[in-house]
Amino acid sequence: MVRPRPRPQASRVLVCLGYSGGGTAPFRSWATQLPDDMELVLVCYPGRESRFSEPFATEWDPLCDEVVDAVVTEVATRPYVLFGHSMGAVMAFEVAARAERRGHGPTALTVSASEAPTDWPVPGHEPNLGQTDDELLHWMSTVGQLPQALLDEPELVQMAVALLRADLTVSASYRYRPGTTVRAPLQIVYGVDDGDDSAGNAKRWMGLGEGSVRVDELPGGHFYTPEIWSAFPSRIASL
Repeated sequence: MVRPRPRPQASRVLVCLGYSGGGTAPFRSWATQLPDDMELVLVCYPGRESRFSEPFATEWDPLCDEVVDAVVTEVATRPYVLFGHSMGAVMAFEVAARAERRGHGPTALTVSASEAPTDWPVPGHEPNLGQTDDELLHWMSTVGQLPQALLDEPELVQMAVALLRADLTVSASYRYRPGTTVRAPLQIVYGVDDGDDSAGNAKRWMGLGEGSVRVDELPGGHFYTPEIWSAFPSRIASL
């Protein structure tokens, strides 16, 4: 659990779960966007950043249970909001559902840029495990996940592709359990240019919330626009 700007006296917490191939870095600047009474906490999966020496996760359920344990023990003493992007959206949904069953659910859940859990695994979805390293690299560089500075470093490129492939392996092992829903207010956010059916993908989330559900369309693709991403907390309704 990474705290870019620790605020132990804050009365509430925003917990962010990242996307395939990513770490906590894309979310760290959000700490400056939050109100003073909220602390930003980022989940770092194994095999990256401070957990670089640990082996990658290989199965969805053990990784999800690890995240739930961390959230329940380290965060849930205060009201908290869960946010997940792409793979992190489905992870946040599952974490919310499992934490609710343990009596420590979030006050709200925001999911971003992802197909609904009921659709996973998505046939023909990009990126996917059947693609070559070059194809995965092309996806990362064109969608905006990989900065140009990293593309100029062959060893870092190789590490980035390996990390993405490891996370895709975890994602491929996910299976939605019929009937799983969340009671927390659910916000679904998607980019208007994120694939051929981004609006349809967002709407298929709607049946997974038992409480209030809202859908918000934003400009841009899988990561919206740089301006929107840099100030994304302002788009999280519960904040």
